[in-house]
Amino acid sequence: MLGNNIKYLRNKHKLSQQELAEKLSVPRSSLSDYERGHTQVSIENIIKLADIFNVKIDDLIRSNMSHKDLEIIRNKGLRVLAISVDADNNSNIELVETKAEAGYLESFADPEYIRDLPKIAFPNIPQGTYRGFEIHGDSMLPMESGSIVICSFIESLSDIKKDKTYVIISKSEGLVYKRLKPDFQNERLILISDNDNYLPYDISLNEVAEVWQYYAHLSFSDSRFTFNQMLEDKLQDIQKKISEIHQTIVV
Repeated sequence: MLGNNIKYLRNKHKLSQQELAEKLSVPRSSLSDYERGHTQVSIENIIKLADIFNVKIDDLIRSNMSHKDLEIIRNKGLRVLAISVDADNNSNIELVETKAEAGYLESFADPEYIRDLPKIAFPNIPQGTYRGFEIHGDSMLPMESGSIVICSFIESLSDIKKDKTYVIISKSEGLVYKRLKPDFQNERLILISDNDNYLPYDISLNEVAEVWQYYAHLSFSDSRFTFNQMLEDKLQDIQKKISEIHQTIVV
């Protein structure tokens, strides 16, 4: 535990092994052995480490200091949000895969659970809190099932904008990706699919636990082929309906 904490705190404070070794007045090789747990750290150096990093000695030797960075964001409009940060104190982008959806619905407020989710990187992303969600089904075509939607956390329900797309975590619907139309007067959200085969429906604001606004997505198929296929399906459906109307008129 101590060795892991030394390495973690050194990285967090952006110190090289040589720089920290000099502060402790020990050879760099000794510090390396401390971090790997190969050498016992003297009481004197434990006290020095606690002073250098401004932490309690008991925390240094008994607790996993990396867990201190499992932060909780609190807000008035929604529940608490557990997030994790990297060694540079930047928020990670945790990925909620389809197979993990059920677990996420039960444990999204548990920092330990969030810490263990897989992480993904996204270049040049603005400052904020993000999460990746693997979507499934065809209700939001042409975005295909299996695509990963990168979303930013919405701190208040009042920040929801009409006709924008969001991932919603709710008690009744679970995890869904939809276009939203807020009805604040009646304290409800109208959820709309981009696929016309799915009818809109609404849920109470009280049922909403988390809302994440679409920022970008990762797709793993040819989007042009998907779009063309969707158009072809629509044309076939129109032709079928015209044929049915024609038969009714003839009869």
